[in-house]
Amino acid sequence: MHSRRFVCAALVIVALPLALRAQTLQEKIRAHRVAHESELIAEFRDFVAIPNVSSDHENVRRNADYIVGMLKKRGVAAELLTIDRPGANPVVFGEVRVPGATRTVVFYAHYDGQPVNPKQWAEGLAPFQPVFLTDTVEHGGKIVADWQPGQPVNPQWRLSGRGAADDKAGVMMILNAYDALVKTGGVPSVNVKFFFEGEEEIGSTNLGAILAAHKAKAAADLWIICDGPRHVSGRKVVSFGVRGDVNLDLTAYAAKRPLHSGNYGNFAPNPALRLASLLASMKGDDGRVLVKNFYDDDVQFSETEKLAVEEASFTDAQLLAELGLKEPEVPGRSLLAGFELPTLNINGITSANTGKLAANIIPSTAKATLDLRLVLGNDWQRQTGRVLEHIKAQGWHVIDHEPTDAERAQFAKLIRVEVGQGYNAQRTPMSLPLAQAVVAAVQSTTSEPVVKLPTVGGSLPLIIIEQVLGTRVLTVPSVNYDNNQHAENENVKVQYLWDGIETFAALMTMK
Repeated sequence: MHSRRFVCAALVIVALPLALRAQTLQEKIRAHRVAHESELIAEFRDFVAIPNVSSDHENVRRNADYIVGMLKKRGVAAELLTIDRPGANPVVFGEVRVPGATRTVVFYAHYDGQPVNPKQWAEGLAPFQPVFLTDTVEHGGKIVADWQPGQPVNPQWRLSGRGAADDKAGVMMILNAYDALVKTGGVPSVNVKFFFEGEEEIGSTNLGAILAAHKAKAAADLWIICDGPRHVSGRKVVSFGVRGDVNLDLTAYAAKRPLHSGNYGNFAPNPALRLASLLASMKGDDGRVLVKNFYDDDVQFSETEKLAVEEASFTDAQLLAELGLKEPEVPGRSLLAGFELPTLNINGITSANTGKLAANIIPSTAKATLDLRLVLGNDWQRQTGRVLEHIKAQGWHVIDHEPTDAERAQFAKLIRVEVGQGYNAQRTPMSLPLAQAVVAAVQSTTSEPVVKLPTVGGSLPLIIIEQVLGTRVLTVPSVNYDNNQHAENENVKVQYLWDGIETFAALMTMK
């Protein structure tokens, strides 16, 4: 009899409605978000609508001021961190001191974006006129034309716009995670600092100087970066490192003016052909970079890191099918395994016009931009120096200015090379106790195993943070992998915005 009563009582307890038992943190955050979805979306759409190309300083400042307003609206004192350099974009900074907290965590995202060519965006889409799509453009997504502000938003929809995913989504997730936590009666377990950069897409040129000038404000036990996509499978990710990055702009010169291709063909050299030949000499058909000593400095993954990569490399077939590719550049090598190696990529090539605008000419110049992604052990200046030596070895005379008449008369193959500001790769040990606390916090928000990556393929200025402040850095990517970041039709999946709010609320209360 007593056992039956016990069983019945237990069943009654199990069946109690959610409102009669203590809600978990995640349930509280989710309930708050559901109740405020309309205003959250409205604010985010307004944010994405502000042009944010890094070099557009006036509009970048508008973005910074908008974020200051977002922080103040949430009760956080905010300010702009600047340095006295022409054209330096500000960092938006805010801080919340928590009584009794023994650790301080900086939550970072960037609000600047890549350049845009509106003509390349799909019909009806514009970089700074955010609209909802039923899916990605590549999957036949259509504009949700009948949606009106205040109406429900389908979590499977995509919000289009430059910066929607990279990386205004990060700002949105972090700020609303804090807001939801506080407004549901929660208290962060760490002192929280907000750090939103305005120059990430141009190499974080002034970040080191800003950090050095404001060391006390930027000081923390850990920086957590919200940038980049989740795993292709949709699983949440904690990344322990990033690649470094540096760009080179090449301009090959020929005749002083464009020439009639019939009258001057077989006489005047074609710079487009010569540049194409130079670029082809840099990489073999096996995908290996042919620049001398290009791979000499690589610090390979540890056994633990290699195991993590193997465990996460189960979506390559899906990616190949989606991208319309028969096989990877190097057959048999997974996407993630390739993150262990530096890359040499051609971002673009131009020389005169093509298609309907093409004229029968020999162009006077040809241009290309190279993007070098660096791994642990590479130094960006040493790596670009190797590329320069390779160019010279192919018979080119390298200059850093427009060629003079004397140089044209002396050298048959002239090329201008402009090296951008770069930074090196960074990697945090996977065994670090604080890193394990981050993994546990993210894991608490999902039933699927968190993907742990020794590094992501993209680049962030984490080495600058580590070197200037001596602080460990981890990345928690939170947007959809098919977001078209840096390209036309950039988008963010609405559900991932909601998921990100829960993730960062958990990180603010990590044990």
